[in-house]
Amino acid sequence: MPIRHCIVHLIDKKPDGTPAVLHARDSELNLSQAMENLLADLNESYNAKQGKAWGYFHEESGAYPFSGWLERYLEGQRDFTSFSREAVEHLSKLMEESNLSTGGHVLLAHYQQGMTDYLAIALLHHSEGVTVTDALDVAPAKHLDLGQLHLAARINISEWQNNKQSRQYISFIKGKNGKKVSEYFRDFIGCQEGVDAPSETRTLLKAFSDFVESEDLAEEQAREKTSALVGYASTQAKLGEPMTLEELSIVIDEEHPRAFYEHIRNKDYGLSPEIPPDKRTLNQFRRFTGRAEGLSISFEAHLLGSRIEYDETRDMLIIRQIPTQLADQLKRRKD
Repeated sequence: MPIRHCIVHLIDKKPDGTPAVLHARDSELNLSQAMENLLADLNESYNAKQGKAWGYFHEESGAYPFSGWLERYLEGQRDFTSFSREAVEHLSKLMEESNLSTGGHVLLAHYQQGMTDYLAIALLHHSEGVTVTDALDVAPAKHLDLGQLHLAARINISEWQNNKQSRQYISFIKGKNGKKVSEYFRDFIGCQEGVDAPSETRTLLKAFSDFVESEDLAEEQAREKTSALVGYASTQAKLGEPMTLEELSIVIDEEHPRAFYEHIRNKDYGLSPEIPPDKRTLNQFRRFTGRAEGLSISFEAHLLGSRIEYDETRDMLIIRQIPTQLADQLKRRKD
């Protein structure tokens, strides 16, 4: 993970309405193993976060100046230090306007992963701990608590520059239950939501369920394809990368690599070519399947307890809101 530029500034701000005080660094950080370890740990913590949103820049304006500053830096009109200084000054002002905000160390890192350039921005906080010194004394110590990462964003610079139609080159931590405390940070980036990751993931899983049923696969085959889909999606989520429909189609069936992709296109589910995986939705996805004596039942785990109930004592399934196609067949049979 080559680091092109990295810097840390400090915004001293208490959530009590007192003015924010900016302590800006006047030069970039020297590249070191410690810096590489920090960025790797930050990425790991960020990728593991649930509740992220995906979007794209607002048009540059006085309210949303960040994209313009970033563009001028990338074009070589500003160096990284001055770009970062301008950015944290703006963030500091927004913090003052938000009574709920708390300051911290602001990390900005321009790095490369594979062939892709990224800009990571994170507000970091410390936790109190203890350490044993060289003299074998116990002493208080502070450490960066990346497990408590609440305000962070990552911009796919390469996607932004090369695909102007993209609506998902920025990801950011949205906050639990859409907390307003994170809104000022989103406004600082100048980001608007473009892709609803939970909805897109649910639609993808629905398309997959339809595909499995249309192919009339044996139980073991259906289970293998489900495992392949969840495995691929979980890997992409861990890497912080979107799922690609064409790549997923290959993973699901190497012998017929375009079968699932063509199914999605022919049925027109309205899915984007790339979908950011939503971990919470994926965790809910698992199929219960069984066949015996002319009876075939298959449903997703999240339906159990809502549309489907299992009465263990009487060995019964109670199904509500059965598929319309099945209901029509039963009505015609009755007539």
